[in-house]
Amino acid sequence: MNFSEVFKQSNQLCKVSPDGKYLATCVQYRLVVRDVTTLQILQLYTCLDQISHMEWSSDSQFVLCAMYKRGLVQVWSLEQPDWHCKIDEGSIGLVSSRWSPDGRHILNTTDFKRKCERGFLRITVWSLCTKAVSYIKYPKACQKALDFSTDGCYMALAERRDCKDYVSIFVCDDWHLLRHFETETQDLAGLEWSPNGCVLAVWENCLEYKVLLYSLDGRLLSTYSAYEWSLGIKSVSWSPSSQFLAIGSYDEKVRILNHITWKKIAQFEHPSTINNTKAVVYKEVERRPAVSDDLSIHNISMGSALFSTQSKYEICPLPVHLPVVKPDPERANPKIGISSLAFSSDSRYLATKNDSMSTVVWVWDMQKMSAAAVLEHTAPVRCFQWDPRQPRLALCTGNAKLFMWSPAGCVAVQVPTEGSFQVQSLSWHCSGDSLILLGKSSSASVTWTHNRTNTRTRLLWTECRL
Repeated sequence: MNFSEVFKQSNQLCKVSPDGKYLATCVQYRLVVRDVTTLQILQLYTCLDQISHMEWSSDSQFVLCAMYKRGLVQVWSLEQPDWHCKIDEGSIGLVSSRWSPDGRHILNTTDFKRKCERGFLRITVWSLCTKAVSYIKYPKACQKALDFSTDGCYMALAERRDCKDYVSIFVCDDWHLLRHFETETQDLAGLEWSPNGCVLAVWENCLEYKVLLYSLDGRLLSTYSAYEWSLGIKSVSWSPSSQFLAIGSYDEKVRILNHITWKKIAQFEHPSTINNTKAVVYKEVERRPAVSDDLSIHNISMGSALFSTQSKYEICPLPVHLPVVKPDPERANPKIGISSLAFSSDSRYLATKNDSMSTVVWVWDMQKMSAAAVLEHTAPVRCFQWDPRQPRLALCTGNAKLFMWSPAGCVAVQVPTEGSFQVQSLSWHCSGDSLILLGKSSSASVTWTHNRTNTRTRLLWTECRL
């Protein structure tokens, strides 16, 4: 396993290009593009203000930099460094900017509340090729109001008109309206296409448990509601195969719907005490590094004491009592319920996090419909993400450690950097052969030699089974 030197970044703006060749980072008002293999700087661009958002085009030819405070968007070209584009939305209030799937249109969402007492949103579609401008009215201000189908052909947009919720489906080629229909929701909170683009999931806000499944032509396929309490859905995730829809709620449970009947086929609970389960319960145990330690399944030596792990996972005998933090009923957005859901790339596993157990990540086997592993840490889990090529989960907890799990076992690795580097978030390279670790104001890249004939990684992977 190899770690790069630490390099600067701001606002967690560090992204690998879709083709996997480049790494773009933002440092205040500068955009730095590096070769993803050597990390050598290829291009350096200077924006007009501090960058709030950065995004690659789908073909990796352009980089979008948005400066929300100034209402500006600048676009830079890798093939033609002297070319650039500037979009000025003025003082109306730019709140979001993103690429369309074709990488040649930019969608800016503006908020007119500064100019109008009632306030309203508008999406402006800018074409880089023809310089044409299109406007989409009435987008709803909600958790996830816009989503593109995986093939990039359609855009679904949540709208609010006359105190009612609607969904409009646009064709991305020319942005003409394909379907427009009213939804059976009181206050729509989000929508998301299934990966195969056949079904659109729409869900209510956090005060009501209700999920609606619509076809491309706007037909209501099914409605699912688990209960009628005052707290409802907190997270939703499709499996990559489109066979499962996972719904996380404030009652600390995950419900799995199947793609044929849209009925519940499984329910995953997150108890504070584990008495009887086939899942392996791993617990992080901290210890001081020692140069004289012998190699073992919990200690990985890279030829230097600097690379010795300072944490290890231990398998806990049952019963296991997990740490639980009771939410404050007087505060908004209580720390309870399933806030994070993520399927592995092969749809075999589902990782979940219950906010009242912030240090614990659960891994569920979707074939057996039962827990496969429970990972308990000494600090709250900040981020977890699956390897895009195989069932391997990477986690971070806001310290200088990287945690990983696979069906073969799990491991904790100390990040060998000078000074204080605390991993706040992480992201995989599209090949699955490297990771980008993000700190508060710096980044590091970690790579390793991947054994193509084995699902484990040389030097890194160790089995933790008894």
